[in-house]
Parts: sequence; C-alpha cells; structure tokens
Amino acid sequence: MNRAYLIDLGTMAYQEAHHFQTDCLEWRLNEKNGTDLFLIVDHMPVFTLGKRGGRESLTVAESFVKSKGVDIVQTERGGDITYHGPGQLVVYPIVHLRQAKLSVASYVELLEEVMIATVAEVGVEANRDERNRGLWVGNNKIGSIGIRVRHGVVFHGLALNVSIDFEHFNWIQPCGLSGVGVTSVAHELGNPVDFSAVKEIMIRHLSLLFGREFTRVSKSFVSGGGV
Repeated sequence: MNRAYLIDLGTMAYQEAHHFQTDCLEWRLNEKNGTDLFLIVDHMPVFTLGKRGGRESLTVAESFVKSKGVDIVQTERGGDITYHGPGQLVVYPIVHLRQAKLSVASYVELLEEVMIATVAEVGVEANRDERNRGLWVGNNKIGSIGIRVRHGVVFHGLALNVSIDFEHFNWIQPCGLSGVGVTSVAHELGNPVDFSAVKEIMIRHLSLLFGREFTRVSKSFVSGGGV
C-alpha cells in the first residue's frame, strides 16, 4: 500500500481552503517521491461556480445572497454551481493520475465509490447516475463531484451532505439541474448524525479504495517543506 498524506483542515472558509489547495497542487507537482495529498474539510456557507458558470442557476438575486453573508466564488473545477456549508464533508485529493494508474473516468467512479461505501456503512443506500455524476438517493442528490486536472495532477474533489442545512439549496438549482432535490445522511436516517464519525469512516474508505496508507500531517507540512 502506497503512502499518502492526510490533512484535516477542520472548518475553513472556502477561499482560504482553495488557496491552500493550490499550494498543495504546486507541492505535489514538485514532490520528488510521488506522494499524494488528501485534504478533508467542511466550509462556511459559500456558493461556488464551475467552468460552466452557474449564476443563471441562482433562483434569488445575488444581492440577496451577499446580504446573508454568503460568498459566490468562481473556481476552475468542472461543473456548474454548487453549495458548500457546515455539515457537508468535503475531500480534495491531490493525486497524480498517471502514477496512480487512473483515467479521469475511473477516478470519478472511485470518488463515487468512496461515497457509496461511506453512506452504506451508516445505513444509507445511494447510487451513481452516469448521466449526472455524483451520488443519488432516488431523485435527490446526496454527494457531488467536481474536478480539474493540471499537468496530470487532479484537484478539487467530492462533497457529501452529512448533516447540512438545506436552506441555501433553495436558492439554486443544484449543479444547474432542474427537477431534482437534495438530501443528506441525517435526513435519510431521520436521526442526528455524528459528523466526526462519518469523517473517520470516509477516511478509512479513501485509504482502502485508493490503496493508500495515510500519514496524518498538519497544514504547516506543505508550507514547511515536509517532515
């Protein structure tokens, strides 16, 4: 099993996490030992736009969104508009696809499989939909995927709704799709969910499915040049 570094960022504003993620991307591109990084985080409320845009998928005025203290941030990932907020588990793998022997399609399927295995362990049955990537419970989306590849290294990643408040989803058509809803692990179970416990379950499935033995390091690991 190959080694990888795991950095738990806790709760962090999206733009701060994105800046750190791009630092990690540069670190991975220059890392001589071929070691991938996995960042895990949950964000304060934010809407992010993908390469396809997404402002047209807002169902309320941008001024209303900003008046509620919620940012709208353009990103370089694929996809349309999405929402991140507390209670949503986000993972940003920084992985060299060729070295990992993964195509883009097989990588996306692997992210979906991580989410499927994670929610199944806590009692939620979810499925993939090849027409709309991510994770679904019926017609309701429980997990999203958006990625970007730069010089063979993939970044951005997945977002799983664990115990998220649905209010902000009412302000958009999620991922630009009409006629679909959103759900969460807590909503499907009908009970409160221990976010930290689900996080540890996901970390274990990331390790198993990616074939990585994680070394947990702090945020300063990247800026400090390693251990």
